[in-house]
Amino acid sequence: MTSEYARFLPLVQEIYYLRTTAGLLSWDQETMMPPKAAEIRAKQLATLSSLHHQKLTGPEFGDLLGTLETQSLEPDAQVVVREMGRDYRRAVKVPTALVKEISETTSLAYSVWIRARAQSDFQMFSPWLKKIVRLKTEEARCLGFEKNLYDAHLDDYEPGLTAEKAGKLFGLIRDEVITLLDGAVRLSSKQASDGWLKATYPLDLQQSFGREIVDRMGIDWESGRLDVSPHPFCSGNGPTDVRITTRYNEHDCLISLFGMIHETGHALYEQGLEIGNFGTPLCDTVSLGIHESQSRLWENLVARSREFWEHWFPRFRKIFPEQTRGLEFEDFYRAINKVERTLIRVDADELTYNLHVILRFELEQAMFEERLSVDELEEAWNRKMKQYLDRVPPDSAQGVLQDVHWASGLLGYFPTYLLGNIYAAQFYRQAKMEIADLADQIRAGRLESLRDWLKEKIHRQGKRFSASDLVQRVTGETPDAKYFIAYLREKFGN
Repeated sequence: MTSEYARFLPLVQEIYYLRTTAGLLSWDQETMMPPKAAEIRAKQLATLSSLHHQKLTGPEFGDLLGTLETQSLEPDAQVVVREMGRDYRRAVKVPTALVKEISETTSLAYSVWIRARAQSDFQMFSPWLKKIVRLKTEEARCLGFEKNLYDAHLDDYEPGLTAEKAGKLFGLIRDEVITLLDGAVRLSSKQASDGWLKATYPLDLQQSFGREIVDRMGIDWESGRLDVSPHPFCSGNGPTDVRITTRYNEHDCLISLFGMIHETGHALYEQGLEIGNFGTPLCDTVSLGIHESQSRLWENLVARSREFWEHWFPRFRKIFPEQTRGLEFEDFYRAINKVERTLIRVDADELTYNLHVILRFELEQAMFEERLSVDELEEAWNRKMKQYLDRVPPDSAQGVLQDVHWASGLLGYFPTYLLGNIYAAQFYRQAKMEIADLADQIRAGRLESLRDWLKEKIHRQGKRFSASDLVQRVTGETPDAKYFIAYLREKFGN
């Protein structure tokens, strides 16, 4: 270790400590914070964001970074310097005052969104969204993305992704999904009876059953916790402090169950990072697309599979005997994979989910290209819902206000969900080739081999490789949507 790197590393760790502390305050805001604390919380988060930005763009940090970039370093030190260099060069272009204003605005906007969604009143929230779009547009200009402002935010969540690349990729998937959709809906409507879902499922039993499954997935509860929030999420503050949330509906037990499995996929990624490298990019996740691949892999490719429920279905019936009286396995399996044109993204099936993401990608892109104003957003949302899913939301809560992302300033985030599906299919195909009896293990309720494979191949790598390079190392091929398309055709083409 050079003397410059020995001085640089504590600065990097301070930056990470500030970031994860802000993350903890955000988790509290979405789970336990009293409503009247919103204004103070916004100031707290804005202060932390300012400190984080000042540390990252400070002269000492910049000088050491410049020196280290000319030195011959150990491989892991090279990763730290490379990744912090990327963060530095982005951050130094953006004024601290703008960073602070974005943080404070989005924190306050979250509280307004909660009320607006509860009252189904988009007009209550729209002034805040206008301000968020204006601030994020200003940020993109500072970052030098004048040609396509939206690219600045795509690149933040999935480095290297552009609207042009995403548009071409998503167009292929959109066309494939639309081709499969009519046939899949007709088949589901004929064969998937899900009336049993409307029975009353006590929330305590829902929670205990869900925890049984995520326990088997391997989550470490001494390093994590489960809570309730309006919108399920996972907050990673290092491998030893991972918070997941879900939501419950006593008349639909699958909402909480698949939400818990999804967020545990995220949590396993966070807990699988190397704690010895905490406070550096070596103990950080590659991209949101790779992050989403872990949750989508567990939720869909594993937990909606036939072999998974061959093990868990008897247990499900035992816990809910009255609700599932007379329910046969085939009816259950078809119901949990039922294809249906629904209004809510997080409740959507594997097939239509992709259209929900593409809709949001197209609307975000239009706003940044100034082809769509916030005042026109709800009408455009409803029009695209009709075009893609033949559904028009009856109110704002089930339409344009359903997601927390825009209130939180996460413009450019949605495309990573679809990238996650693509990566997940490619990773899972490779896992099945390398773990020869994986299906039999899952059928027996044994999930540890898959968890350990994902940890070794993906989680513990930290940010040593880009998303594309990681996929190449794990699967021997660059990211390719053909595996996800093949999966959709095989499952829903039947």
